[in-house]
Amino acid sequence: MITDRRHFLAGFGALSMLPSAALAAGYGEARYNGTIVIDGLTGVDDPDGKEGEFRLSPRGIAQYRESGVTALGVTVGEVGNERTNWDATITNIGQYGKLIAANPDLFSLARRAADIRAAKAAGKIAIVFGTQDTAMLGTDLDRLGVLNGLGVRIVQLTYNLRNAAGDGALEPANAGLSKLGHATIERIEAEKQLLDLSHGGARTIAEAIAAAKRPPIISHTGCRSLHDNPRNVWDSELKALADKGGVVGIYWMPFLVANSRAMAADLVRHMTHAVNVCGEDHIGIGTDGGLSKTIIDAKARANQAKFFKDRSARGIAAPGEGADVFNIVADLDSQRRYRLLAEALDMAGWPASRIDKVLGANLLRLYGDTWGQ
Repeated sequence: MITDRRHFLAGFGALSMLPSAALAAGYGEARYNGTIVIDGLTGVDDPDGKEGEFRLSPRGIAQYRESGVTALGVTVGEVGNERTNWDATITNIGQYGKLIAANPDLFSLARRAADIRAAKAAGKIAIVFGTQDTAMLGTDLDRLGVLNGLGVRIVQLTYNLRNAAGDGALEPANAGLSKLGHATIERIEAEKQLLDLSHGGARTIAEAIAAAKRPPIISHTGCRSLHDNPRNVWDSELKALADKGGVVGIYWMPFLVANSRAMAADLVRHMTHAVNVCGEDHIGIGTDGGLSKTIIDAKARANQAKFFKDRSARGIAAPGEGADVFNIVADLDSQRRYRLLAEALDMAGWPASRIDKVLGANLLRLYGDTWGQ
């Protein structure tokens, strides 16, 4: 199993199959099935996956087909300032390539917006390669061209800490962009890759939006005016990004609420606030989680405790993370999560046309504007 934790893992937990209840009448199952659904930041997981196997299990394939998702943005780049991260990133790209090759009936690689439309028409799921850091580049911006050639279409400027391009969300100095950061943005745009400002410090995000000549993205965040967490973004930056034509993906993470136990109502509240700030053409989904239901048993608790300990030791754990905090929206934790979101938005009074946009149309438009149609 591949996840946005940037490791191959097997058997995250047994899948709990939910009943195939229809969506609320105002949106409808038929409309959902015809809609392009894009998760702008996620991973690929398999409840029955085994270490070293790239072909998904029958149950893993079934849950992806049931989900109705059209495209998945996955992280191939290692995060942090370790010197080994460039080689690890290249390895990750190769691993995802093997995954796609082993599942040609399910997955395809997206380099242009047309590849996502083609995947929808063929009943497949398009995989979009992205990074969550530029630290692995060092000062060698030609590496962005190498990543472009290998299919990397989204490049996140910083992670939680400081790198040579600028300050991440957890840096107390909040020093913003460096000169190299400005040059990196110019090169990302020259490569027609999509600039991602997730995990950035507030000043880094503001300065990067001002410097960008193309629409950027914040692929996975929440609204800081609703919950003051450094992984969330203030309204001023959300609005500035929308004014440049960008899209904000709302994540399904503990950072949505003070108690780190997010529910569907919290997600809908953040999405509604983001629409009010940015407009309905500039909001999307970036769950920052996998598809399988999270079975919280002794093994899962032990894995989460180790994961949090490792992140804390590296200094990259954000407020709201914890040894017993799982990255889920509890009542949407199912392979039907996108369908359940559509139902929740419908029940909240959202018009169907707006639901279509946030499920995937807005991200598809941004991808086409950046990569080409």
